[in-house]
Amino acid sequence: HIWLRFSLLSELSNGTQLLFGPASTEMGEMKRAPTFLVGTDQQRHILDEFQKRDQHFTEEYQKNKPLCFSARAYQKTHPGKMKHGHKDADATLASPMLLGVADGVSQLEEFGMDASEFPNELLGVCEDLAMSQLIPETDVNPQERYRGPVSLLKDAYEETESLGSTTVLLAVLDNSTKIHGKLHPMVAVLTIGDCELLMLRRLNGRQSTLQAVFHTEMQRIDGHVQTPLQLARVDERVDPEFDEALALEVIERGSAVHCVSAYEGDIIVLGSDGVFDNLFLDEIVDICNEGLPPTGLGPFSPAQPSVLSAVARRIVEESHAKSVVGRGNYLPDTPIGRGGKMDDTSVVVAEIVEWTDAHAKVWEQVRKQKRWRNIVTCGGTMDQLNCKTCNAPKNEDDQTELDFSKLNMSTISSNPQGGGDSGEEEEDDSQQQKCVVQ
Repeated sequence: HIWLRFSLLSELSNGTQLLFGPASTEMGEMKRAPTFLVGTDQQRHILDEFQKRDQHFTEEYQKNKPLCFSARAYQKTHPGKMKHGHKDADATLASPMLLGVADGVSQLEEFGMDASEFPNELLGVCEDLAMSQLIPETDVNPQERYRGPVSLLKDAYEETESLGSTTVLLAVLDNSTKIHGKLHPMVAVLTIGDCELLMLRRLNGRQSTLQAVFHTEMQRIDGHVQTPLQLARVDERVDPEFDEALALEVIERGSAVHCVSAYEGDIIVLGSDGVFDNLFLDEIVDICNEGLPPTGLGPFSPAQPSVLSAVARRIVEESHAKSVVGRGNYLPDTPIGRGGKMDDTSVVVAEIVEWTDAHAKVWEQVRKQKRWRNIVTCGGTMDQLNCKTCNAPKNEDDQTELDFSKLNMSTISSNPQGGGDSGEEEEDDSQQQKCVVQ
């Protein structure tokens, strides 16, 4: 917080001006400056000014409309860790109303467990619930309505069966909030552990650079890098005393929850500790500004999904580069010391865009089929819609193609839950034109 010491200039009715500076002291005691009555005319003028400022901000950033995420994810195990045969235990989620990163605990491989199963299943169920509860203008059974990120994660945990342990970071886009009678979308953020979220915004208009406006903090036991708070389900091989009631308590009492206003054009970066332990915040902001420069005059234009993919990929690559010896035979500096850490590294980069009728038409078809988790789409000309992304299962016989080429919109985009790139080059987005619903 920046505390400002200022002088108060008050003009009395007779024209005399009094200047009140910092409160003086007498006999070591602080004197209080009196509170002055603000007259009716002054209050009316102030309210008019407030209204003008609010109107200007609303016209530029928000037009009383529902919003959604346009997102891409990228994840890759650090080459140094990969050499030892460790499996990538991270999971990522990029969908229209929910973003997520879950960093599975690789140590469970020593007990014969697949450390990636639980974080993948958990995010998949979270997505099912979010897409059934949060799609704008969708009739939802009162008992199944969205009740906040804590309830969503609790319900998801209770529906999972896999064994494992993971940190969790969720960002939920809630279009149900109204302020002064107008729609005011909010992003609800829930964190358990040491994944982090960074929100960026162009504070000085569309032509300005992105600046950080919100950042979560890590939750680590006694501050140790290797012991973040975790959500788990394990058997007697790991902990004979384990009780699922404790896991629900971790969600209810241990999770950190924040609500932040959302505006069209905001950029949100979610990353595992492999990102935020290796990169300083200003480095992430610089990468986003280089990849997402101001678009110029005119109405807001969403970023192409290939651009979001490139930003996500670069964040991971720059994170890995911190463990490479540089000039002068020195390792680069990081938030946890020189050289950082070799770890699974995953990131989701999202832009907040308008939820359109085209989005609604696509998701209505999906909702009727009740098969959220198998939605796959790939880039092209429809990337404002984020159902799931780029790795359609091969040799499936029960695929139905939805050709959106006649719709006035961009393509759906995001990463398959728990997936993301494994390091191979992505196909050219411009060659991909359809959404496959399975």
